[in-house]
Amino acid sequence: MFVPIKEATALIKVMAFFFTWAGFWLPIAIPLAIVLKWHPQKPISVAQKLPLMASLYLIAPLIVWGAAGIENVPFSNYGLAWEPSLFVHLGLGFGLGVFSLAILFGLQWALGWISWQPADISKLASALLPTLLLGLWVGGTEELIFRGFLLNQLLQDYSIWVAAAISSVIFAILHLVWEVRETLPQLPGLWLLGMVLVLARACDGGSLGLAWGLHAGWIWAIASLDTAQLINYTGTVPAWITGLGKKPLAGGVGILLLLATSSLLWLVLSPEF
Repeated sequence: MFVPIKEATALIKVMAFFFTWAGFWLPIAIPLAIVLKWHPQKPISVAQKLPLMASLYLIAPLIVWGAAGIENVPFSNYGLAWEPSLFVHLGLGFGLGVFSLAILFGLQWALGWISWQPADISKLASALLPTLLLGLWVGGTEELIFRGFLLNQLLQDYSIWVAAAISSVIFAILHLVWEVRETLPQLPGLWLLGMVLVLARACDGGSLGLAWGLHAGWIWAIASLDTAQLINYTGTVPAWITGLGKKPLAGGVGILLLLATSSLLWLVLSPEF
């Protein structure tokens, strides 16, 4: 079950968290961006994004740890109880995430919306482990922040659905930090992704294992396919169906994937609110 912390007000804690996070990150990010020759108004490359993201995401758990210490609560209150069940559900979520994307791209291939490029096996093989580690790290960090700490704070003052909606809005908007033009079409999909991951936490009795696994599985599969450049969009249907900018979350099929995943979670796992 979700365990909200009943002290102070939710919005004050949320604002304090993000101001503190930004306050620690910006003195690192600004000189790093100068060295990397990146400006927020310009497209960001993978080589530029990874160091900046690493500095941001290494700081976040420390801020959450500090908040837990101030409030005198364990990390398990945010959905991370380091028990065997966490890793079992992490694996189940990861498998579901990868399987759902296999179905998504398989159907698009069957319909002629995408074609498979000749695989460079060495390139694909070399990408699998780094993208796996990236998916586990990014997915775990974002779940701790948005479906863990942030959701718990909002549950002090709001119902689960309102808290889920607000946390998902913040989750979606903060993706604009990296690239506005590419991210704007994905905002509805990112919001819905956040809602599905809240549902996954509810289905997991308040643990983040299932949500973490889903998130990591989706990141790993998409990043691996992109790195190996295995997919070619045929253009037989409008881009808003397959995803604007070749981003599934910016298209109808990505939205359908999230709705199908949420329906499966609801019907099979019976969420606890």
